[in-house]
Amino acid sequence: MTDTNTTGTRDLVVLDMAGTTVRDGGLVERAFERAAERMGVEPGSAEHAAKLRYVRDTMGESKISVFRHLFGTEKLARRANSAFEEAYGELVGAGLIAPVPGAAEAIAELRADGRTVVLTTGFARVTQDAILDALGWRDLADLTLCPADAGGRGRPYPDMVLAAFLRTGAVADVRQTVVVGDTAYDMLSGVRAGAGIVAGVLTGAHDREALTGNGATHVLDSVAELPALLAESA
Repeated sequence: MTDTNTTGTRDLVVLDMAGTTVRDGGLVERAFERAAERMGVEPGSAEHAAKLRYVRDTMGESKISVFRHLFGTEKLARRANSAFEEAYGELVGAGLIAPVPGAAEAIAELRADGRTVVLTTGFARVTQDAILDALGWRDLADLTLCPADAGGRGRPYPDMVLAAFLRTGAVADVRQTVVVGDTAYDMLSGVRAGAGIVAGVLTGAHDREALTGNGATHVLDSVAELPALLAESA
């Protein structure tokens, strides 16, 4: 008896934002530097360098989780996260983000083909909404999710992918889900959720080795190549 659930249509597509569909030009690091200074971390110090290195190493992870690690207590983590979100919002408001070339067109094509598209992020909802507004993307996808929408746990946990699966009801089997992102944590979340395709893109934080090493089934130069990949795998 053939298992038909692992092949066929891939009608739920869960896409990361920063680095995958949105080009932010290193705003995460810039916002962290502003937030760290507001938290009393001296620019140029060894402490600052170590914290920035950790931010780089954990690109894709829920930001509040990153700050819990960096600052130790929940109170300090929330202060740092608020400062980061404020700083990132200021940078977004200054017009320093743009779509990854071809991303909006790829999403439109996927939806025109009858697929359900969900945009996810490790940022808080207020920051996600600021990005969507800045790009005019409020109606681009079927659903947008941040960690708070999935019980509070962001990547590398599978929660946002599973929330997309449950909320949309777009597919009968999670193996018919496609997860796309630019970081190792995106790949891990897709693998842990049981997605049938976990595609890395080379427009963001991590390279091909990091993506494949953490479970990518495919690596694309850009999300713009995704519609063709899914057409081939149908």
